[in-house]
Amino acid sequence: MFSLKLSISSNSEDAASKHDNLLQAIKAMSDIEEVLVGVVKFHPQWHCLLKSVDTRVDKILSVLRPQAFADHRAFLVSLGWPPKLLPSKNGSDHITNLPNPLVLMQEDKRRNYSQSFIALCALQHLQNRREERQLNSSLIKRDTQNIQLWAIDELVSPIASRMEYHFTKWSEQPEYMFALAYKVIRDFITGIDDVLQPLIDKARLIGCSAKEAWVSAMVQMLSVFLEKKVFLLLTERYKVKHLKPDVSSSWLHLVDLIIAFDKKMQSLLNLDTCFLAVSGSFEELSRGMSVLSMFCNRPDWLKIWAKIEFKNAWKKLKSELIEEKAWMTSKKCISGIDTEQEYLLLTVEDHKAPPIAEFFLKIIWEMIERCQTMPSSLLSAQFIRFTAGRFLWYFFKQLLFRFKATELCPDSSDDVAIVRVCGLINAARYIWIKLQEWSDAVDFLEMKIAENDSSKPIQDDSMDNDCFFEEEIRSLSEMETNWLMEIIAVVLRQFEVLSWKYVQNNDSFGDEQVYTNPVEDADLIVSNDFVEALDSLKRWLHTMKISLNKKDFLDLWRSIAEGLDHYISWSIVRSENWFFKMGVTQFEADMQALIFIFQPYCARPQAFFPCINEILKLLKLKKEEEKLMQAFLSRNENGSECLHLYGISHLSVNQILQVLRYKIWAC
Repeated sequence: MFSLKLSISSNSEDAASKHDNLLQAIKAMSDIEEVLVGVVKFHPQWHCLLKSVDTRVDKILSVLRPQAFADHRAFLVSLGWPPKLLPSKNGSDHITNLPNPLVLMQEDKRRNYSQSFIALCALQHLQNRREERQLNSSLIKRDTQNIQLWAIDELVSPIASRMEYHFTKWSEQPEYMFALAYKVIRDFITGIDDVLQPLIDKARLIGCSAKEAWVSAMVQMLSVFLEKKVFLLLTERYKVKHLKPDVSSSWLHLVDLIIAFDKKMQSLLNLDTCFLAVSGSFEELSRGMSVLSMFCNRPDWLKIWAKIEFKNAWKKLKSELIEEKAWMTSKKCISGIDTEQEYLLLTVEDHKAPPIAEFFLKIIWEMIERCQTMPSSLLSAQFIRFTAGRFLWYFFKQLLFRFKATELCPDSSDDVAIVRVCGLINAARYIWIKLQEWSDAVDFLEMKIAENDSSKPIQDDSMDNDCFFEEEIRSLSEMETNWLMEIIAVVLRQFEVLSWKYVQNNDSFGDEQVYTNPVEDADLIVSNDFVEALDSLKRWLHTMKISLNKKDFLDLWRSIAEGLDHYISWSIVRSENWFFKMGVTQFEADMQALIFIFQPYCARPQAFFPCINEILKLLKLKKEEEKLMQAFLSRNENGSECLHLYGISHLSVNQILQVLRYKIWAC
C-alpha cells in the first residue's frame, strides 16, 4: 500500500480507489505516530528505536508526499487554475473581474479536488505532529502561529508566477503591483472561504482559516518579490551619495503603499484592529499578514528606513522652527485663562502650548503610525527608537537652544522674555502629557515588555520599566522644573533689589515715617520704599498667569510666595530694625499689601506666608506676654509648648528672641 504510486486517471473509480489508499496510508502513519508519542513519554531511553521508525516513515513520506502534490497540481490544472490576469489597456489601474475556477467547477471535479485537498491537509497535520515530537515543545508555539496551509500554497504558487510577470514591468510604478495583488486577493477570498473552509473543517485542522491562509500566502508572495526585486535594488542605490534623494523618495512612496495595503488586508479579514488597541493575538497572525515582515530578517534595511523617515520628518519641522509665530501662544489660549478646568487636559489650547508643540507631536505620531502593521512588537519598538525617539531628543535641543537665547534678567521691564520662556515651559509640559498618555497605551506597554525581554534586566529600581518614553519624560520634567526655577529666581531677585532699601532702612518702622499710597479695599497704607517692589511683583504674576499653563503657574506662585516669606522674614530678623508701635502697624500694612497680591490665586494666601505671620504675632504681643515668652525661651524649659500656645512653629528660638529684642515699647 505504501509503495503505491498515484496518478490521474480518466476512470473516476480508479481515482477514488487510489485516494482511499492514500488516506489509509496516512491513517496508518498517524497510528504509528500515536504509538511513538507514547514511547517518547513513557520510554524515552528507546531513542534508537524511535530513530529507526522515523527513518522508515520518512522513506514512505518521501514517496507519498511528492506524488500527492503532483496529483493536486494536476487537479488544479484541469480546473483551469490559475485564471488569466487581464490587465486593462492603459496599464493596471483597473483589472477586469477574475473568474474563480473553484466556484465554477462541476460536481465530479469538485469531489476529486475536495478529496485531494483533504489528503494534503491530512499529510500536513501528520507532518506537524511529527515535528512537534521530534524537535521541541517550543515548536508547538511556532506552529500555532503558522497559518500557512500546503493546499492554499498550491493555489498561490501558480498565480504568483503570472502576477510576478506583470510586477517586473511595473518597477517604476509600484502602485500597480499593489492594485493587482489586492484585486486578486479580494476577488478570490469569498470563493476560497466558501469552498475550502468546509474542507478544512472536515479535515479537523482546528484553528485553521482558509481566508487567513489565502491572504497570508499572497502577502508573503508580494513581500518576497519586493524584498528581492525592489528593496534590494534601492538599498544598493542608497549607498550612492547623489542617488540618495531619489531613493529616499521612492522608499517613502513604497512604504506608503505597503501600509495602505496591509490595512486593506486587515479589513478583508475583519480583524478590526487599531494601533492603540491591538489585540494580544494580532502579533501571532501579523507576521504573515504584513508586507513589512521583510524587515524582520533585515535589520540593516530597518535602519535605512528609519533614517529616511527621520530626515523627512526633520525637513518638515525645520521650516516651522524658524517661524516666530509657531512659538507664540494663540489668543484662544489666553482668552480661556479663568475657566475652571482640570490640570491634565488634552488640547493644546488648554495647556497654552505654542503651535510648534502640536505640529511636532503630529510629526512624531505620523512616524509612530508608520509601523502600526509591523509584525513584531520588538521590531516596532526599534523603529520608534530610531525615528520618533531620536526626533524627540533633537526637538529637546531646540527647546534648550531657544531658552538659552532668551535673556531673563531682573532689571528688564520687558515681558517678551518671560512670555517666551512660559511658551517653552508650556510646550515641554504638553509634550510630557502626550508622551505619558501614549506610554500608558497597550501597544506601547507590549513594546516595552518586548524590549525588556530582549535585553538585560535593568537593576535600577527607581526607573519605571513599563514606561516606553521614560527617559524622554524625565528629561522634559527636568527642563520644565529648571526653567520654572529660573523664572522664580528672577522674580525673587528683582523683588530683593527693589525692596532692599525697605528692609534695610532703620527708619522704615519708626514713629516719624510718612505714609502714602492707599491700598485698595483697605484703610491701611503702604511704605513708599515698598511700592515699586509690590507693583513689579504684581505685574510679573499677571503676565505669567496669562502665559503659563495652570498646573505650572500654581507651582510657580506658591514657590514665589514661599521664597518671599523666607526672604522678608530673614531680612527682618537680620536687619536689626527697631519696631516702634507705629512701625508694627506699618509693617502689618505692608505685609497685607504683599499677601493681597496673591488673593486672585488663592482663597487664603496668608497661609503661604507662615514666617511673616509669626513675626507679626510676635510684634503684636502684649508686654507681659513678651516677657513671659522671653523668660521661657531663655531658660529653654517648655519653650516649644509655649510657642505652640501662640501658634508659632516656623521660627527658631534665636529668630524669635531677635525679633523681640528690637521691639520697642513706646507711647
